[in-house]
Amino acid sequence: MIIVTGGAGFIGSCIIRRLNDAGRNDIVIVDNISETDKWMNMRNKKYIKYVHKSKFLAELPKYKNVEAIIHMGAQSATTERNFDYLWENNFEYTKALWNYCADKQISFIYASSAATYGDGELGFDDRMDIDRLLPLNGYGYSKQLFDQWVKHQAKSCPSQHVGLKFFNVYGPNEYFKGSMASMVFHGYNQIQEFGKIKLFKSCNPKYADGEQLRDFVYVKDICSVIIWLLQNKQVSGLFNVGTGRAQSFRELAEATFHALDMEPNIEYIEMPEKLRGKYQYYTKAEMGKLYAAGYPWPFADVENGVRDYVQTHLAHNYLTY
Repeated sequence: MIIVTGGAGFIGSCIIRRLNDAGRNDIVIVDNISETDKWMNMRNKKYIKYVHKSKFLAELPKYKNVEAIIHMGAQSATTERNFDYLWENNFEYTKALWNYCADKQISFIYASSAATYGDGELGFDDRMDIDRLLPLNGYGYSKQLFDQWVKHQAKSCPSQHVGLKFFNVYGPNEYFKGSMASMVFHGYNQIQEFGKIKLFKSCNPKYADGEQLRDFVYVKDICSVIIWLLQNKQVSGLFNVGTGRAQSFRELAEATFHALDMEPNIEYIEMPEKLRGKYQYYTKAEMGKLYAAGYPWPFADVENGVRDYVQTHLAHNYLTY
């Protein structure tokens, strides 16, 4: 049995798609769907059971033959201001799952975040001392707290324990993330409604409007990493998951137009005040550590990843993966 927390969400539901494609249906989905439409990500999936996250920890000791917990569930909004909620949801809950996996000696794969790197002044190297990092928001700090806690658990670890520092993820099944969905999703909808994409102006003189740089990674590549980890249980550690490329928001917007066979039409608008000072202008994953561990496949660049996302999913009424 494999347990996927956040299994109705963006990345979690895509992972379940890949597990199903590999013949695995013995899956428990843990999530907090509430009044959202995330249930739509579950319609084409095969699984044993759905459990609300508030009930899951109490039920967990009853489960038999658990092979792995893939923990994608979290409060992932970088704008979340309730730090007590972030602490309980992203830190304490994750600790409880780690302790269970350590006790049972099973695999634990969890989502960390590139938000732990803060403004990137120290670089984006997953081999650096994580205690040096200064995240820019509460979400990033809640993820760093768990990474730091793991650092001191040498005597009480799951048989396989992997933290994945996801960079800017885009792709199918993100349709219910609201404002936290990728610029590709929002840009596609803006094109349909207005015939143009709106991007934030730069508030940093080092970067022209639209030239803010991020490492944009396609969700299907993330799924490939996780499936590979489940097949290579000797691999443990904290790893970046990006493309190793820094590409601009302008390139991302242009790729969305190209996928629709349209000429780019981009408008630059003022950045909201609440984002200023908490905005990453540059991210680029150092990927040597994951490749050194044996990961064998390349990652899609923006042009190819966006084309598949738009033409295979968005243009077909937000087809789920």
